[in-house]
Amino acid sequence: MPAEVVIGGKTLRLARRSDVTVAQRVAAHLQRRITEDDWRPYRSREDAVRAWTHLGGIRLQVMEALSLLNEA
Repeated sequence: MPAEVVIGGKTLRLARRSDVTVAQRVAAHLQRRITEDDWRPYRSREDAVRAWTHLGGIRLQVMEALSLLNEA
């Protein structure tokens, strides 16, 4: 059953209801990294985003919603 969640003012369309919790958790994790400017073990924010982009899926959707993909 498809679900939606709003992150960063953008609506993400997800495959399952359980993905909403995953998307919220990923968003909180990325928000913490943005706030603290903590990108370890990567050298920079750009390196981290580039590496995480390859993972795809929900993480990619959340990064797009938080406008992180414009930087890589």
